[in-house]
Amino acid sequence: MKNDKQPSHQDLKALYSAAKEFKKAAPWDWMHDSDIFGVKDPISGETGYCCIMGAAGEHYALGVYSGGEGLAGILRMHAGEFVPHDEQVLFVQKCLMASFEDKKYVQKEDLQHIKVLGLRFKGANAWPLFRNYEPGFVPWYLTGKEARFLTHALQQAIEVSLRFKKDPGMLIHSLSGKFFVRAPVKQDESILWKDEWHDPLVPESEDFPPVDKTLLTRMKKAGLRKSGIWEVDSFYVPAPVHEKGKRPYYPYMSLIVDHNSGMILNFQLEERKEFTPKFLEKFVTFFERIKIAPQAFLVKRDEVYDFLEPLATGSGIEIEMVESLPVLEEAQRSMKGFISVKEIR
Repeated sequence: MKNDKQPSHQDLKALYSAAKEFKKAAPWDWMHDSDIFGVKDPISGETGYCCIMGAAGEHYALGVYSGGEGLAGILRMHAGEFVPHDEQVLFVQKCLMASFEDKKYVQKEDLQHIKVLGLRFKGANAWPLFRNYEPGFVPWYLTGKEARFLTHALQQAIEVSLRFKKDPGMLIHSLSGKFFVRAPVKQDESILWKDEWHDPLVPESEDFPPVDKTLLTRMKKAGLRKSGIWEVDSFYVPAPVHEKGKRPYYPYMSLIVDHNSGMILNFQLEERKEFTPKFLEKFVTFFERIKIAPQAFLVKRDEVYDFLEPLATGSGIEIEMVESLPVLEEAQRSMKGFISVKEIR
């Protein structure tokens, strides 16, 4: 079995070759990022949902969005959930991406690969860049397994795009909701590809643990005075944390702001995987310290509502879903100036 910590020379040679052919085909001249199709990984069997970018003449790339979570991220972006240049887009993308960049965006490791392969690139949007995007993490270099799948995806994207050019309706199924997928068929030592139609994969939902009854008991014993309305949200902070030997990650923040005064009441920073088990415990400790609870929580995201609702209901606090949290969003913008990696650590 190949070492998947790093692509082999052969993996990289095939990947750069496929990227060059993809760029030469320039499928963004007739396809848009809304023309989504799937490619099934011959090894893992996972479907990557492919999105060809570049029709606007700004960012030329193939994004291969992984499974149900990746597809959900694309659909959220297409639904207009994020404003242009919203940094939070970075935190919902789960994909492998082959993009074509200016040289200034290419890192030392990329340049070393290009040199070893004897390749040359020159000019704007000419340099291939391959990255793994994972929610909560800094975009990172590909493993061998990822490089091999992205190579297949680039090759199949060329095939699909050339067919699409002749038949723009080929990705539309008579039964709404199905996706066109290129699926591998192994034949001896080679791989053939066939067309299939699949129902969209659904992302796994995050299961929040039931509220510890001792937390509700602590809330009742704390003698809290109820006053005011609090806006509550949680989100990634665009200040990566670097730890030796690990992929840099973005910390996850919970923020509580008084709806009337705009005062920041509390915030917490955790690694995303640590957030769920720690948040409610720290939240209740905060209540106990200040001896005040709100009359109501305002939230704008389903996940925050689902997380807070058991605690709110058990404590007699109203909770309301709203379209936006203008006071909290202003506080969030104001915090960017003083949150640094050093402070996070």
